[in-house]
Order: sequence, then structure tokens, then C-alpha cells
Amino acid sequence: MDQINLFFEPLFRFLESIPQAGLWYTNTIRFVMPFLALGVLIDVLRSLLRVENPAETWGYLETPEGEQLPIAHWENTLGRAPSSDVVLSYPSVSRTHAGLIRDDEGEWTITDLGSKGGTLVNGEEVEGKTPIHPGDTLELGGVELLFLPVPHEEKQREIAKRRKKSRPVPPWGSLVILTLFQLLTVIQFAVAEGREWNPQIPLAFFGLTCTMWCYVFALRAMRRVGFEMEIIVFFLCTLNLAVTASSVPSKMLKEFFMILAGLVVFLALGWYLRDLRRASRLRYLMGAGAVVLFVINLAIAGVSHGARNWVEVFGIRFQPSELIKVAYVYAGAATLDKLFTKRNLYGFILFTGFCLGCLAIMKDFGTAAIFFIAFLVIAFLRSGDFATLSLITGGAAFAGMMVLRFKPYIAERFAVWGHVWEQASGKGFQQTRTMCAAASGGLVGVGAGKGWLEGVFAANTDLVFGMLCEEWGLIIALLSVACIVTLAVFAVRCTKAGRSTFYTIAACAATSLLVFQSILNIFGSVDLLPLTGVTLPFVSYGGSSMVSSWGLLAFLKAADTRQNASFAIKLEPKRKRKERSDHYEED
Repeated sequence: MDQINLFFEPLFRFLESIPQAGLWYTNTIRFVMPFLALGVLIDVLRSLLRVENPAETWGYLETPEGEQLPIAHWENTLGRAPSSDVVLSYPSVSRTHAGLIRDDEGEWTITDLGSKGGTLVNGEEVEGKTPIHPGDTLELGGVELLFLPVPHEEKQREIAKRRKKSRPVPPWGSLVILTLFQLLTVIQFAVAEGREWNPQIPLAFFGLTCTMWCYVFALRAMRRVGFEMEIIVFFLCTLNLAVTASSVPSKMLKEFFMILAGLVVFLALGWYLRDLRRASRLRYLMGAGAVVLFVINLAIAGVSHGARNWVEVFGIRFQPSELIKVAYVYAGAATLDKLFTKRNLYGFILFTGFCLGCLAIMKDFGTAAIFFIAFLVIAFLRSGDFATLSLITGGAAFAGMMVLRFKPYIAERFAVWGHVWEQASGKGFQQTRTMCAAASGGLVGVGAGKGWLEGVFAANTDLVFGMLCEEWGLIIALLSVACIVTLAVFAVRCTKAGRSTFYTIAACAATSLLVFQSILNIFGSVDLLPLTGVTLPFVSYGGSSMVSSWGLLAFLKAADTRQNASFAIKLEPKRKRKERSDHYEED
């Protein structure tokens, strides 16, 4: 650590020789930082939202009239309903008649989904998953369809089109800007703290800079080209380290290692999701793991600020409910063949009830609200039934009123909501201080390390949006929110070209968790919603929250089907591409 201080010794001497230099630097950098942050976000937005993700064609179904209906996904519903992936407008075909599914090896199967007219392959009735090959004849409700492959020339044109239209913008510009942002932040903390600063501050920032560059270089060597989501998160992690440096500088290295742990979880989970068959088999194990974590939490967790949500094992404290978020999303996702089975749906509902019940016992109602929103998203994507969801929501509202009736401390939080200024020295202490600090920061902030809100309890977790506003200004605070919104918009766009309902449901559920959690954190800290004690993803201090957020990001990455963009999508080996090309030429 002494060597780090020696490295910055010339800077400290310069600041001591010119006392006003530090003030000049802070006043200048306050206006520069928003432009750098905006530059990172604009560069990422230009690539993430403007680059097209053309649909893929995996085959055709030829109707009796000679019309060829494209098969655009790995998992397709065949039926009369307008919402079907392949719409068959014949009276004898059921609304949701059958499921046509492709696996990672390129093999196709068809499953009857409880149709009235039945499903046949080459004249034989379908029972369970039935293999189907190009050239086979399907019969749905008496309507004959011919299953055709994509012609070689058309496939080559499609691949060329996808490479041209879906190739992301190179990451180098945003990486350079973000690196400059991190360097200027370190200098600002040197100015703010002087010789008394903690050497962990520059060490952690340097570690983050090296990590993001090594990550990009490593994946570029593996022919991956899409890094927009990761750059957004690296920017948010930079703000996380800045918040940590202002509030608990002695924990900087610990927080950096939690970022690394989150990145490892992101890579491991993304790699595992590459194989759809393998990934879908892990759902039950994930659900069982969540149950075990909840049981451990209820058995040994101590009470902290009214909630039993912290567990200490071998000196390491963590929140099981944060890790369970990843397991919950994983367990809630389902492939098309499982989507229409009542046993699968009822099992998920029971699992959700268990999770919400445990969270209620733990008195962690902020996390319970997040889980419930994720449940609504998953349930709708599974069933599409608004009536059922309305009934569930009504029941949840009634349960919420019962909680307020029998849990007075929860009712107190709602009682102070909207009236914090009337109890500025009592129940509204945190929110009033947050709003005062945010207002004092203005548009560009007072400078990193120059704020006073860090002295208020939970400033770097529940009230972190106020810290951003105070030290970094409203512009950068809103840009951090825009980062989460950008991830959500991109996830929605990806699902339109999703290969499997498993990836689509997981990505939408993970996005809903991140967005709703951000809403609760931000609006709760400024009294627009009750203060629930949840964190701001990737920004709030804390290891459990950081690892959980990275884990949820893996589901978004797995839904990115742009050509060579995501490491979570397998690249076809050159030998296999050549064999497929030779096969087409022989045909």
C-alpha cells in the first residue's frame, strides 16, 4: 500500500504547493464527467438499440395451396390463433394445435398440445415427442403440411444479411471513454481525501479497468463482438466503487472482489445456458437450491433492522434472498413442450407461494414485492391469461392489506409515506436527508468524496440514488437509471427474435426484477414510494446484490441472438459449416 502512495506522491506535493489546484480540478471535473458518462451511454445505445437483429428462418411448412410458411424460432406453436408462431387458418386446426421444436443438434420434434383434430407424421399419430425430418408430411386436424428445409442459397444470404445488419459497433470508443472516467475519478478522490486517502481506492479502480479490458480482449479472441451490456454494467460498477470509496473506503477491495465474483457467475451461467437441453434440466435443481437457501435463512439468520435476511457462514455475511432471485428466474423459465403442461405450471405456482411465504416470515417485504412482480411476468408469458393474473393480483392486494393490519411496523412505513417532512427527525429522517443532499448536488454534483449524505445510515445501499445526485449530480444519476432502462429495452427487442421460450421468459423475468427493484430503490429514497430497503442493481454497496445482478444479466445475454454477439450462443464449428454446405451442394 505504501508503494501506491509513493506513486501518487508527486500529485500530493503539487496539490500542497498550489492549494487552489484541488478546487479548480473539482470544479472543472464536475462538468466534464457528465459528458464522459453521456459519451459511454450514447456509444452503447448507438450499437444496442439501432443495430437490427434480423429474424432467422429454420425451415418452412408448405400448405395444400402451395404457400410456404416460415419457421422463425427453435420452438414454434402451430395453430389457428393469431398469436401462434405459425398461423394455420383452417377451421379443423385447433387454436394451439402442436409444438414444433428444434434442439441444439438441429434435430426437430413435434408434440401435440391437446388438439381436437390430432397430429400425424407421415400418417402415424403423434405420441409425446415425435422426431420429424425435412420432407416429412405433417397432418394437423386433417390439413397436410410438408416440412421443408431452407435452401442453401437462401441460408447463405440470410447469414450474410445478419452479419451485416446485426454487427455491433466496436467497443473501443466506449472503453476508452470509460477508462478516462475511472482515471479522473481516482484523481478526484486523491484531491478530496489528500494523503489520508485509503490506498485501496486506486487499487480497486485499477483492478476494474484491467478487468474490463481483459474481458473484452479475451472474448474478441473467441470471435465475440457484442459487449454493450457488459460496458453498461462496468459503468454502473464504476459508480458502485465511487460510492464505496466515499462511504466505506476500507471495503474497496472487498467490493471489487464481489464485482469479480459476479462476473464469474455471469460467465459460468451464460456458458451453461448455451445448451438448451442441459439448461432446462437444471430448473428443478435451481428450485431445490432456492428452497434449501430459504430453509437455511429461516433457521440461522439473525434479525437486522427488522428483517431476518442476513446469514453468516464461516465469517462471510450474505443475503440468501438475493441469490434466490437468480434461482427463481431460472426455475420459472420453461421450454415450449413444458409450457402447456398443468403439472409444470402448478409446480411453479407452489414454488412461488413458498418463496413469498418465506419472505413474509423473514419480514423482507421489499424483496417479496420484487418476487411477485417477477411471478406476474413469468405467469403471463406462460399463460397469456389476463383474467387469471387479475385474480392473482387481487388476492395479493388483499394479502397486502392483511399484512398492514397485523404487522404494525410495516404499516408505519406506509404511514410516513408522503409525509416524511412532518417527521423529519423521526421516521422520515433518511428520506428528508436524501432529498436535501440530492438538491444540494444540482445537475453536476459537488464532486466525488465531497458529499455529506454518506454519514446517514444506509446511504450507500437503500439511499444510493441520493449519494449519486449529491456527489455526481442529477445528470449522471439519471444516466445510471437510463442504463437499466436500456438493458430492459434491449431485452424486449431480443425476445422478438428469441430462439426458445426458455430464454425469452428468463430474459423478461430478469429484466422485470432489475427494473422494478430500481423503481423501489429510487422512488423509495425520495418518498415517491415507501422505503422498502432494496438495493439499486450494480450501484449499491454489497456483495450479495452485486453477484445477484450479474447473474440476472446472464439471462439477458443468453437472449441475444445477434450474429457472433453473445458468448452464451454457440458458434457453429467450421467443420460442421463445411459439412452442411457440402450436403446442400449434393442435394
